[in-house]
Amino acid sequence: MILRGQEPAKGCWSVPGGRVEPGESDEQATAREVLEETGLAVVVGPLAGTVDRDIPGGGVFRIRDYRCVPAPGADPAAVRAGDDADDAGWFTADEVRALTCTPGLVEALEEWGVLAPRSSSAG
Repeated sequence: MILRGQEPAKGCWSVPGGRVEPGESDEQATAREVLEETGLAVVVGPLAGTVDRDIPGGGVFRIRDYRCVPAPGADPAAVRAGDDADDAGWFTADEVRALTCTPGLVEALEEWGVLAPRSSSAG
């Protein structure tokens, strides 16, 4: 997860991402954005899900999120904030739910089966 350093949703936690540049595939853009924002090289896997989000001032962003794993030889412990991220880190599903995340992120990750079910407690 990265702490957004720029609008929209500056100061909220989110997954790394950004715009697809001309000539890039979604997979190339995803790997580039993760590397820029976290320093972690990844192998991009299947599409996790797609959401549409309103843009302040009008319009809609179509966001496609992909499942990724660290690239061979990459060190997941070396994740650090880069580019437009103010912080970066690894979190459990319950920790993610306790963070101030971008609007709709937790719900989307749950719907797509990316976040493990909530821990249950007796009571």
